[in-house]
Amino acid sequence: MSIQLYKYESRAGTPGGPLVFVFHGTGGDESQLVPLAAQLVPSATVISPRGDVSEAGALRFFRRTGEGVYDMADLAQRTEAMGRFVAAHAERHAARPVIGIGYSNGANILASLIFRQPELFDAAVLMHPLIPFRPQIDGSLGKARLLITAGRRDPICPPPLTEALAKAFQAAGAKVELAWHDGGHELRPSEVDAAAAFLAALAKSRTQEA
Repeated sequence: MSIQLYKYESRAGTPGGPLVFVFHGTGGDESQLVPLAAQLVPSATVISPRGDVSEAGALRFFRRTGEGVYDMADLAQRTEAMGRFVAAHAERHAARPVIGIGYSNGANILASLIFRQPELFDAAVLMHPLIPFRPQIDGSLGKARLLITAGRRDPICPPPLTEALAKAFQAAGAKVELAWHDGGHELRPSEVDAAAAFLAALAKSRTQEA
């Protein structure tokens, strides 16, 4: 069953509340971002899959051959599998909105999911994504709201690539916000604050639309 494609941790939320998928960074696991998701969206049901690729013992969501050099065939295959996993859980919970939160490698697999299946997520927070290729987005992101957070001195994710990703999402119709800090690849409190404000605004807008 697609719902069991990945080992995952879950946290029950308020009935009818948002469904939040969280994707950990390299070396993390399925428990890494669950507390953050619970902090950001207290009413959410949280699903946190565990990366099934090991890089010298560090868990990831897809293979790479070097820093910023991705195995594109493997990325495509694992994106397809993760898409089926997300869709199965979304159908099971019948919840809206569906939100993605990813950090580093987790932000990369989340971005890849958005490229391939724009309809999966209503909103996403991508923390320090690195997309070293020109995205091909299979559809419109006209209903999507995205937040990208990044460090201006990030040696792994250079700012020009972050800006290029934001422009690619905007060109596909998404509403995109960028939140920068002056550090590197580390996750800083200012990013959490930006994510909290972004998700609070999303919840407010949905309440007004209801």
